[in-house]
Amino acid sequence: FCPGPRARQVFPLEHGEEYHYVVDKFWKITKVNSDGTIEVTTRTGKKHLLEASDPNVRKADIFQHLMYRKRFPQLSEIQ
Repeated sequence: FCPGPRARQVFPLEHGEEYHYVVDKFWKITKVNSDGTIEVTTRTGKKHLLEASDPNVRKADIFQHLMYRKRFPQLSEIQ
């Protein structure tokens, strides 16, 4: 109900009791499956299964790597 410090594009919903906002997530792709899904790992080690065709999934650019390097999982954390 209350956006955190990483929230962006914050605006209140119709009656002003809740908010709509976006939080960027940086995940590492750990496996590409033959059924069109990808397995991703968060920086804390949680695993998720996503559609490879999801328009919200994209490669991070060099600017994001530099600005948010602490939010990307490290290779040693994934293994």
